[in-house]
Amino acid sequence: MTDTEHGFKFNVVIEEDEDGGYIAEVPSLPGCHTQGDTPEEVLKNIKEAISLYIETIGARIPPEYMERELIEVIV
Repeated sequence: MTDTEHGFKFNVVIEEDEDGGYIAEVPSLPGCHTQGDTPEEVLKNIKEAISLYIETIGARIPPEYMERELIEVIV
């Protein structure tokens, strides 16, 4: 997560679900995840989930989650 001119920027992991549809999670916000039938829907849903998460915790994001780096590894 980083501060931007218009708010926060988060890394989001989106995976195709084995039962169909898509799952999205935000590694820097524990428990912040959602699903959707299409990539567009899951992206819309995760944006809403992030907003609700931040609203719920009063924009107090734990410092230990603020400086994580997401690295893609393909095996």
